[in-house]
Amino acid sequence: MIVTDSATQEDTEMMMREQFEDVIFFPFKENVGFQAIVKKGIENSAGEYLLILNGDIIVTENAIQNMLNFLQANSSVGMVGPKLLNFNGTLQISCFRFYKPFTILYRRTFLGKMSFAKKHLDWFLMNDYDHKSPKDVDWLMGSALMISRAAIEKVGLMDPQYFMYMEDVDWCRRFWENGFRVVYYPLASMHHYHGKGSAKGGIVRSLLFNKYTWIHITSAVRYFKKFFGKSLPIHN
Repeated sequence: MIVTDSATQEDTEMMMREQFEDVIFFPFKENVGFQAIVKKGIENSAGEYLLILNGDIIVTENAIQNMLNFLQANSSVGMVGPKLLNFNGTLQISCFRFYKPFTILYRRTFLGKMSFAKKHLDWFLMNDYDHKSPKDVDWLMGSALMISRAAIEKVGLMDPQYFMYMEDVDWCRRFWENGFRVVYYPLASMHHYHGKGSAKGGIVRSLLFNKYTWIHITSAVRYFKKFFGKSLPIHN
């Protein structure tokens, strides 16, 4: 097991060294962003399949084995994500369709309450899907993913231009572009404490004062600039 940590406190590092001797621990003194700590873990890992988990994930019984069995039985699949649940047992949306340029504003501001925006967000959030059977999806939330080594070697790591947000969208898109399926697999479930820092406040307050909104927008601009003029991957 490998644990990577961003903006590590001295007490955390001491605890990891003393109480978890069998865990390979890589601390970062600064907040280096999600993709950087994932990169560090992957570069120091071994094995044919890799499991990426956020620290706020609780794994349920057999979830990891079920995901592994599915990947091993389906060589065309490069990435699989479990069904994520809130701690009250309700479904947490973790599979999505690809962003449109205006999706973020609809999600992060009062504009999302407008009828036209609600229709778009229903599409983006895949509310037409019952989340009960495995399904090929555009992209998966990066909080819990299992990935094949073969896919990573062809696709590469997360793009380092993203500090936070959009790195999972970009990565999944590149999996599709390289011929690997991305699959939501609800026969494995995990609990996730998910706080959306960039979703607070109205449009003016959010744009002026919420740094996470600006990070999200900055990452989105980089994403759309990178893929400008390129067709979206097509799948069933």
